[in-house]
Amino acid sequence: MTTIFAPGCALAIENPWAAERIVALLDEHMGPIQRLDTCCRNSTELQPGTTVINVCAGCDKRYRENYPDCTTVSLWEILDKEEFWDFPDHKGASMSVLDPCPVRTESRVHDAVRSLLVKMNIEVREAEKIRNKSICCGDSAWGVLPTDKIIRKMKQRADQMPEEEVVVYCVSCIKSIHNGGKIPRHLVDLLFGNPTTIGTCDPDLWHGELEAYVNAH
Repeated sequence: MTTIFAPGCALAIENPWAAERIVALLDEHMGPIQRLDTCCRNSTELQPGTTVINVCAGCDKRYRENYPDCTTVSLWEILDKEEFWDFPDHKGASMSVLDPCPVRTESRVHDAVRSLLVKMNIEVREAEKIRNKSICCGDSAWGVLPTDKIIRKMKQRADQMPEEEVVVYCVSCIKSIHNGGKIPRHLVDLLFGNPTTIGTCDPDLWHGELEAYVNAH
């Protein structure tokens, strides 16, 4: 049975070091692990029985729906179950959590994310609309609404977070929470004990970068 790691477009663009480090650690402790850089929006040939380890909520959804003969599991579930990760101590920092739309129905992901936060000594102060009741950060309105209205939606969602620091596990949510006026902390960065880089936060420019990656992969 083949196991592959799919870093997804956004992580490959924004944090290539983390993508390389994650696949190296997975291969070292659970190998052999191959890396798949083909975007999940583009078709790829996966052998039946392949397990895809994802780090992107959109990838999780597409591999679930488009490859019924394969299995997909989030990195968060893997790290919650395995014992090879050296979790940093965030010293009781209080943060809220934004659950991304594509995994709204996936309690397995929600549970694993929060379990990892506990292991990193992060206190979670939940917003009202989370897990299977979570609502969009605003990014999915790109291409449908004018940019100023998208930014307004991002601010509305960020304002619903009771803490200034917000844990996200979708790279586009980084942009939304930042545009909304709060401090995004991507789960990958928390796991490595690193700050989160905002990168390109203008919705039009960011989606241009994503489309360029999709077209190239």
